[in-house]
Amino acid sequence: MFHNIGLTMLRQTCNRLQLTATTQQQQQRGMATLKTISMRLKSVKNIQKITQSMKMVSAAKYNHAERDLRQARPLGEGTKQFYEQAEIAAPEGDPKQLVVAITSDRGLCGAVHTGVARSIRDSLLADSQLRENTKIICVGEKSKAILSRLFPNNILFVASEVGRKPPTFGDAVKVAAEIMNSGYEFGSGRIVYNKFKSVVSYKVDQLPLFDKSAVSTAPKMSIYDSLDESVIQSYMEFSLASLLFYSMKEGACSEQSSRMTAMDNASKNAGEMIDKLTLTFNRTRQAVITRELIEIISGAAALD
Repeated sequence: MFHNIGLTMLRQTCNRLQLTATTQQQQQRGMATLKTISMRLKSVKNIQKITQSMKMVSAAKYNHAERDLRQARPLGEGTKQFYEQAEIAAPEGDPKQLVVAITSDRGLCGAVHTGVARSIRDSLLADSQLRENTKIICVGEKSKAILSRLFPNNILFVASEVGRKPPTFGDAVKVAAEIMNSGYEFGSGRIVYNKFKSVVSYKVDQLPLFDKSAVSTAPKMSIYDSLDESVIQSYMEFSLASLLFYSMKEGACSEQSSRMTAMDNASKNAGEMIDKLTLTFNRTRQAVITRELIEIISGAAALD
């Protein structure tokens, strides 16, 4: 009889130990899940704070860039109208072209840089002869990162350190000087940039580029007085710098507006993730508490 009582007590003790071990394992699993959700929730909240701060910074920079763009537009539009009214065209028999991609070094602004690179990429891939006779100048590391993978031999040079500060006319003059001193002779070319339309809209546009010979042989250039080689050379340098400055200002304004929109969308997405993670965390915590209460009640009932 005492032997049977001892076996019964031993079985009850083993059952209690198994129940305690199972309870501890379930509690550990529940706490581990709660800890993972809590860490992820904290990470998303930190990301939301960063995106909201970047949106505020981009909004301030956008307002400044839009004011600067209004002042820079007469330079670009005036040069473009001069080319059109003088009927300047690319010389026949000269297939060499120059393409200038206006981007920057900074990201987190949507597809504002990708659109410029895609436009150049599509035009060169569609025509093998054009690809062989075209040189590319990348203003900004973002266009270089995309175009250098497909056309490494076509890149003439890269202008870095663009986008950290608002572009100035001095920056455009430096790029224009590099183009003039590169030794590459081209018949025609284009500047590919993002043209600002509104705070939520921009489009990829182009500005024409011509060599000095194309300008001097234009049909309607004879109506201007006192045009010698030095005057044309000086005007070509100024017009190239003006077009670059205008396109850089357009690109900078488009970039800031795109970054502001991107950061706003990122903040909204982070807010949705925070709501979902908070709901998951509360449900998991409630499930852990309920399971622990059931196990406590079950253990107390087993002891009775």
